[in-house]
Amino acid sequence: MALLRETAQVYRVLLRIMVPALLVVKLLQELGALDLLGVALGPAMALAGLPAVLGIVWATTLLTNMFTGIIVFFEVSAGLALTVEQVTVLGTMMLVAHSIPIEGAVARRAGVPWWVTIALRVGGALVLGSLLHLIYSQFDLLQEPVTQMWQPAVSDGSLLSWLLGQLRTLAMVFVVILCLMLMLKVLRYIGLEKLIHMALMPLLRLFGLGRSAANVTVIGVALGLTYGAGLLIRDLDEGTLNRRDAYVSLCFLSLLHSMIEDTLLILTLGADLSGILWARVIFAIVLIAILARLMPAQTARVCTEPSA
Repeated sequence: MALLRETAQVYRVLLRIMVPALLVVKLLQELGALDLLGVALGPAMALAGLPAVLGIVWATTLLTNMFTGIIVFFEVSAGLALTVEQVTVLGTMMLVAHSIPIEGAVARRAGVPWWVTIALRVGGALVLGSLLHLIYSQFDLLQEPVTQMWQPAVSDGSLLSWLLGQLRTLAMVFVVILCLMLMLKVLRYIGLEKLIHMALMPLLRLFGLGRSAANVTVIGVALGLTYGAGLLIRDLDEGTLNRRDAYVSLCFLSLLHSMIEDTLLILTLGADLSGILWARVIFAIVLIAILARLMPAQTARVCTEPSA
């Protein structure tokens, strides 16, 4: 019963954030905001060596999620002769910056302001995408035509289909949180939690984080920002995690999360691991290590003060 109560506590916090965000995103979608954003992103795509038309793919991913972005990718790219480099660059940008309304709202509740989330994720995606394009083109890497291994099923687009999909997602979030809470208790009971902390200590020291940030960092990196942030919010509310550690950890998770599932999704599009995994890991570590050094503790406390 105690496990269910803890799970429900975390879940209620996430529901209060996710449900309004989902409704806002759906409204923007119906009003055509995705198309407008896609047009606006067209010139920026050129910096990463991508056709302007792919701006609609990234715009969709930014406002919705990875799956919807992938569906739009197949629709838009049907008549394009894309290379492995281009799919790798686009996939990397999608992995760094996606689901901004929902994940940004979760990060804000945990103490990271909207402007930081947008600058870090959208700006970081453009910088990393441009760097990858520069490296791949300069050294003539991944210039062969891309081959996709999988295509997603297209939904009927009805309001009922969307509603059922969101209910399934929200139900799955509860199940995942329950499993995570149980896993943490098991790890703590058998003593593996200490080994995880020890393995992460070099990275935590690099970021100037305490041991209390280890669990949420592992969960967020492996499974997703929403799950890691949900547990992080709980630890913040209970006082077991200080606000500076929460801030830095969330910034890191903003750039690098759901490494398993999302990376495999983009891999099936024909992208190369050098960009969607290794470059993303290195970029996130280097950037957050720099930010952690530049950010005074007092600034972190002010920036992460929760809003009323």
